[in-house]
Amino acid sequence: MSSEPYFITTAISYPNGKPHIGHAYEAIATDAIARFQRLSGRDVFFMTGTDEHGLKMVKTARELNVGVTTLSDEMSALFRAMCDRLQISYDRFIRTTETAHHAASQALWKAMEANGDLYLGRYEGWYSVRDEAFYDDKELVYGEGGVRLSPQGTPVEWTVEESWFFRLSKYQQPLLDHYAAHPEFIRPDSRRNETARFVEGGLSDLSVSRTSFDWGVKVPGSDGHVMYVWVDALTNYLTGIGYPDNIETFGKFWPANLHVIGKDIVRFHAVYWPAFLLSAGIALPKQVFGHGFLLARGGEKMSKSLGNVVDPIELADAFGVDALRYFLLREVSFGSDGSYSPEAIVTRVNADLANNFGNLAQRSLSMIAKNCGGVVPTPGTATQAEIDLMAAITSAGHSASAAMSDLAINTALEAIWQAMSAANLYFAEQAPWGVRKTDPARADTILFYTAEAVRQLAILASWAIPDGCGKVLQMLGQSLPPSFADLSAMIEVGISLPIPTGAFPRLELPA
Repeated sequence: MSSEPYFITTAISYPNGKPHIGHAYEAIATDAIARFQRLSGRDVFFMTGTDEHGLKMVKTARELNVGVTTLSDEMSALFRAMCDRLQISYDRFIRTTETAHHAASQALWKAMEANGDLYLGRYEGWYSVRDEAFYDDKELVYGEGGVRLSPQGTPVEWTVEESWFFRLSKYQQPLLDHYAAHPEFIRPDSRRNETARFVEGGLSDLSVSRTSFDWGVKVPGSDGHVMYVWVDALTNYLTGIGYPDNIETFGKFWPANLHVIGKDIVRFHAVYWPAFLLSAGIALPKQVFGHGFLLARGGEKMSKSLGNVVDPIELADAFGVDALRYFLLREVSFGSDGSYSPEAIVTRVNADLANNFGNLAQRSLSMIAKNCGGVVPTPGTATQAEIDLMAAITSAGHSASAAMSDLAINTALEAIWQAMSAANLYFAEQAPWGVRKTDPARADTILFYTAEAVRQLAILASWAIPDGCGKVLQMLGQSLPPSFADLSAMIEVGISLPIPTGAFPRLELPA
């Protein structure tokens, strides 16, 4: 176990609309990694939040006939509420409208300026309001009627205005050198390859200020200019740990261990962000992971324009937070696109949580309550069956740890649930309900080792489904929060256990 600091972030969400299931998926996956690291003894700092500046927010507020500050406050509150509902264990929920964030963004700007990497010019080119991104003509695609679109399929408009520029072209080779020296910097491999090809194709200097609106961080010493929203947004990772004034906290947690982001914003995090940091003389994050999209039925990307956006709170209300978390983590291969349906959620959750884990915990603990006076029984000598059961769980723990070191979340859960199945098979084959009639001491041994298996499995799975696993551990008389260090000491004989209740109820399809 190590107390080494671990700094992990989601991308901060753009709150020009309510949270959707894609936001929830990123938060849940990042939370699972953060919880796993805490269980491993790491001193974790987990940050999420909202990215509230930019032209898109201004236009949305205008369309809704509300003030942009009002829109920002209301929408950010919805994202925080989503995180709280889904048990996202963030240490800091940052908003880019905070005074401290404006100060940090301006400090980064001044550092880049001091390095000679900012100059005043005139921007003429294509801009996507929806992406808050500039695009070269060679990157555009054409829609119906020859309409120009961004590579993401969003509308672009020709923009002409005075702008500060960042010397991005200066960092083309340093970025390529960093990718080569640190192949783990961008993951999965497909994202690294795409990013390297983009940089190899040549980098143009980047427009990093706007004068057509004023909702943003002011450019220091340049009246009428606000920072390009991505300069401001990316700086949040520094703001949240005290840059530039809190030297102790910043020194403890920077560089970030992991930025978890959607695959559509890899360029901003793996090209622009490291270039800004190189310019400012700040260490680069250790890894950027671009996860896939969560697709709607039929394989479509969810979007407001298609009318297929799903409210994650409605899903949590319909199926339960544990069920939603487990399904997304287990079914979606982290880094690839995934999909879901109510039928798939019910099938997976009933099979793995209700029938497998929940049934084992309920049956074994109910037998202890009925036959052992509600206290953990004294075991006899372990047979090969008990030795094999404990070995299977230990092996699952090692496999899960190896998988999580590679951010293979679904593979880690698969390993743990293989051990769940082994525990169920042990309980069924040893049949303590029948053994008790002829050998009560042996029955007590079976119940002890089943309870111990349930305890260890609850600890191993608690990073994915914290609520249900917490209930199981409480039924076993265990203190919370758990730690992987707890796996080394077996459950105490003779402790009184509360009356068992179902931790993972069976699901039915909503009517």
